Amino acid sequence: MPSHSTHLNPHLFSSDVEQIPTRNGYGDGLLMLGESNPDVVVLTGDLAESTRVLEFGKKYPERFVECGVAEQNMAGIAAGLALAGKIPFISSYAVFSPGRNWDQIRVSTCLNNANVKIVGAHAGISVGPDGATHQALEDIAIMRVLPHMVVVVPCDYQETMKATFEAAACIGPFYFRFAREKTPCITTLKTPFKVGRAEIFRKGKNVSIIACGPLVYQSLVAAEELAKSGIDCEVINNHTIKPLDEKTLLASVRKTKAVVTVEEHQIMAGAGSAVCELLCKKYPVPVEMVGMNDSYGESGKPSELLEKYGMSVKAIKTAVKKVLRRA
Repeated sequence: MPSHSTHLNPHLFSSDVEQIPTRNGYGDGLLMLGESNPDVVVLTGDLAESTRVLEFGKKYPERFVECGVAEQNMAGIAAGLALAGKIPFISSYAVFSPGRNWDQIRVSTCLNNANVKIVGAHAGISVGPDGATHQALEDIAIMRVLPHMVVVVPCDYQETMKATFEAAACIGPFYFRFAREKTPCITTLKTPFKVGRAEIFRKGKNVSIIACGPLVYQSLVAAEELAKSGIDCEVINNHTIKPLDEKTLLASVRKTKAVVTVEEHQIMAGAGSAVCELLCKKYPVPVEMVGMNDSYGESGKPSELLEKYGMSVKAIKTAVKKVLRRA
């Protein structure tokens, strides 16, 4: 039996694995939602093509609002639409939404428990040439602290599409973020996905790698390479940062007794911190955290930036070996 889930892409580790931008999953998901649910409304801040909502706007112009470069106003409009019974999706780069309109999201959406879906595109350092100003590395932190907010970080195209459907079905504030670059297709249509439930993508016994977003792929590659030297990693796709799947995570950690968290985000207050908050209360074990270490990014190729700032396959392998020395 394979160590990885049989629901994953069977060509996952081949050199020609299909790669699709995660943002495309959002755009395609919205088109299907638009057809099935007349209450879905889409708003954007002058980023219709980049956030992949342009086709929705062409097909459903009466349910599409171009707000211009005015993210704070966009959040207010969305809250009003939600309180009137609509299901608004606000689409922008994560550095702008929730980066610039956090106050409006906090007060107009979360305080009212309004049914607004906030979409943060171009998140993480893999935005690449756009540079530090456009590399959102703090959005998980500022969103997961808000009462009522759900926070999801899908790992690939299919999962982003499924997250779009789930966002529409969930009642209340919902945030999900995705990347700009093409991402290897890890999952398939048959891969399970449910908000609030982590999925074990690779079974192992020596260390739990708890990852989210596109770096789930790097985590799987690292696990396969480490297996050649006798290190057996369990890789968990922890796509829902809030609410955290405590049951699945604790069951894994009780078995391995060592953890590496992996995210394309600041280490401080992000997905790894959410895991550590759980473990320090219920099952303390050694933890190493892979992510951005209190720094801004810079312009460059995504692969070069992941290597420089310690979020590559090599960095994950180093973190695993380090935590095992402490375990």
